[in-house]
Amino acid sequence: MADIHGSYDELFTAVPTALAALLDDGDLGGAVAVFVDGEPVVDVWGGFADAGRVRAWERDTIVNVFSVTKTMTALCALVLIDRGELDPDAPVARYWPEFAAAGKQNVLVRHLLSHTAGLPDWEGPVEEVYDWTTATARLAGQAPQWEPGTAAGYHSLTQGFLVGEVLRRITGRSVGEFFAAEVAGPLGADFHLGLGPEDDRRVALTVPPPGKDEDYAASAPGRDATPTAATTLRVRDGNSLAWRRAQIPAASGYGNARSVALVQSLLACGGTVGGVRVLSPEGCARAREVQFEGEDRVLGMPARYGLGYGLFGGALGWGGWGGALVWVDPDERLAMAYVTNQMREPAADNRGIELVMAAQDGIKGLRA
Repeated sequence: MADIHGSYDELFTAVPTALAALLDDGDLGGAVAVFVDGEPVVDVWGGFADAGRVRAWERDTIVNVFSVTKTMTALCALVLIDRGELDPDAPVARYWPEFAAAGKQNVLVRHLLSHTAGLPDWEGPVEEVYDWTTATARLAGQAPQWEPGTAAGYHSLTQGFLVGEVLRRITGRSVGEFFAAEVAGPLGADFHLGLGPEDDRRVALTVPPPGKDEDYAASAPGRDATPTAATTLRVRDGNSLAWRRAQIPAASGYGNARSVALVQSLLACGGTVGGVRVLSPEGCARAREVQFEGEDRVLGMPARYGLGYGLFGGALGWGGWGGALVWVDPDERLAMAYVTNQMREPAADNRGIELVMAAQDGIKGLRA
C-alpha cells in the first residue's frame, strides 16, 4: 500500500485508505482534508509531485485546482453582498458601465454567479487571459448567447473575469488581493490567486491522463453539450509560468487540500472558523439559494446552481478539471477537499465522490 503521510481521526480511517488505493492504482500524487466544525479530522497526502516520481508530495505541496477556484471567487462576492457593497439583483453595468454593451444591460450580478449570463465561451487567444484589462474588455464587448437568466451554460473560464471585474470596480483590488486580505490571510489558509516566484518550488505540475500529452484539452463531459467556438485550454497552458502568475479567478487558484477545506469550512460553519468571522450565517445561506435547475447547455448534463456554487442535495461545492473537488455539507458542518496532480478522463473519474463517501462514513461514526 502507498505511504500516506499526515494525520487523521480513527473514525475517518476510510479516507486515507481510499487515497492510498488511488495511488496504488497508478495516480501520481494527491492530498485530502476533511474539516468538521472548522477543525481538521483528516489532513493526509501521498505520492509524488512530479511526473518522474522523484519529488515526494510534501505537507506544503500546492497544485492548480482549476475550477475549484470558482468557489473562492464566489466567497469573495458573498462577502461583499454580506457587507451591502454588492447587490446580486443589480445590473452588472451599475458597477461596470462598459459591460452594458452588445445588449447586456439587463444582465444581473446573480446571473454571473449562476452561469446564466449567456457568456460561457472564451473566444480570444489563450494569451489574452494573462492580461486582466484585455480579458475583461473582450468580455464587455461580447453579446450574450441567450437571454440572460433563462438558461445556464457553464462559464468555465469567463466567470472569474466577470465576477472579478465587478469586485475590482467596487473594492479597487484584484480578486487575488481581496481574497488574500479578507479571507486567506485572516484564516491562515495557504491558497493563492496569482502565484509569486517564491512559491514555484512547491508546485506540483498537472500531469495528463495516461496515454495523453500536454496538448490534452478540456472538454465538456456530457453527450448533449452544445458545440462552441470556445478557445481550447490545454494542459501545457495550465502548467505555464504565465498562467501561474496571472489572476484567472475561475481556474488558476493554487493550494492544497488543507487550505481549500479550511476556507470552505466557512460555509459549513455559519461563516466563522477558528474564531474568525468572514461571513454571517445569512451570507452563507445565500450560497444555497437555487438560481437555476435543469440542463446545462455547455456541460450537456443536469445542473443545479446556487450563488457561485453547484448544489447537490443539501450539500454544495464544485470540482476542477483534472479531479480536484470541494464538498461542503452545512448540515454536518463538514468540508472536504481533494487535490491531485494526476488527471483522468472526466467520464472515468470518480475519485472525488469516492472520497466524499469515505468522509461520510466517518461522519456517521462521529455522530453515532
